[in-house]
Amino acid sequence: MARGPFTASAPFSKTIAGSGDTVCWSVKHALLSQGYMLERSSEPGVLTGTRDYQPSEKLNVTLHLQTTCADNRDGTSIVFATAEREESQLQRMRQSTSAGIGPATVTMPSGSAKVLGVVRRETLQDPNFYNSFFALVQGFVAQEGRSHAERHAELRNQSDRSDRGGDLQDQAADGR
Repeated sequence: MARGPFTASAPFSKTIAGSGDTVCWSVKHALLSQGYMLERSSEPGVLTGTRDYQPSEKLNVTLHLQTTCADNRDGTSIVFATAEREESQLQRMRQSTSAGIGPATVTMPSGSAKVLGVVRRETLQDPNFYNSFFALVQGFVAQEGRSHAERHAELRNQSDRSDRGGDLQDQAADGR
């Protein structure tokens, strides 16, 4: 059964100022900076990250965050994100041993083992989770923009210095 209608106000996407390359790199940077392990994708612009934590001795929580990034070709890019939370708990599983030949088979209990079994799985709906992710991405986009501007300014300064250095060499050759 589907839960909830489709709405325009869902927290799963955000338009971010920046080229597709810069925004998509920032999405990857955001996932890696928060401890997500990235899975390889054959689709360009799609990243899936997984992060595990253990809030108690018998409970393991896995977060899967899948993102899709696309350049809008107007100086902005859109990022879609969907997170799934999966809780697994240690459970006791009975084991049995079977012995026999043909129809004369006997099955006997032989003990039990503890296994990790999924007890809950859901898509995260919390807008705060997604807002914090998108804010982190925007921060990395801004940082990338600054570093690009700094590299450009540095190259311009080097060019200016070499031009001035050339003028000084010309003046020295002329005896000025």
